[in-house]
Amino acid sequence: MKQQVTDAIVLRRVNYGEADRIVTLLTPSDGKLALVARGVRRPKSKLAGGIELLSISSVTYAGGRSGGLGTLVSARLEQHFGNIVKDLARVQLGYELLQTTDKITEDQPEPEYFTLLATGLAALNMPEVPVDLIKVWFAAGLLRLAGLTPNLITDTEGQRLELERTYNFEYDSVCFTPGQDFTADHIKVLRLLFSGTSPAVIGKVQGIDRLSAEVSPLVTMLQSTLQ
Repeated sequence: MKQQVTDAIVLRRVNYGEADRIVTLLTPSDGKLALVARGVRRPKSKLAGGIELLSISSVTYAGGRSGGLGTLVSARLEQHFGNIVKDLARVQLGYELLQTTDKITEDQPEPEYFTLLATGLAALNMPEVPVDLIKVWFAAGLLRLAGLTPNLITDTEGQRLELERTYNFEYDSVCFTPGQDFTADHIKVLRLLFSGTSPAVIGKVQGIDRLSAEVSPLVTMLQSTLQ
């Protein structure tokens, strides 16, 4: 059987038999894979160190395409985000990112899902990037990839959003209408969140902690459409 090599992020690991595990991987080119890691739970297994959670690995596998169960041949850790495990809030969000990605992606997700998850984990590994910002950024990224980006250009009347005005958000039309809840600064942050700009860059915006917290309920409400 032909072997394939790819980068991968482990989304889930399940014990199987006496010493094996079934690992679910997200890859940039081969979609989602379910592979048997044989003997990985034995003390001297060479596979164990290459399928850590919260990491990016290089894996060699056989089979496993089109939703079938393949075999993990080898695995090498490429990047382990070790700072995440030093902070409980970052660990919890890291696992949430893995679980959410696993839940909403099909067997052949777009490569951008891998990029989104890898960027999110890299941001979690940076202590200076706020955890709450990463959470709302990831939710916005999932909406963007699903084609559910809100209208951040014009209001409900088709008029361009203006710097000096404030707005409310209409969920039915998925765009803003004149009101009091959101300022130009909120809309600027939303545009950054939905643009794919990395959290590390967005984190440098003045007042980002407050602004991201204030737009978070809007993004969370929109995200409910993905569940």
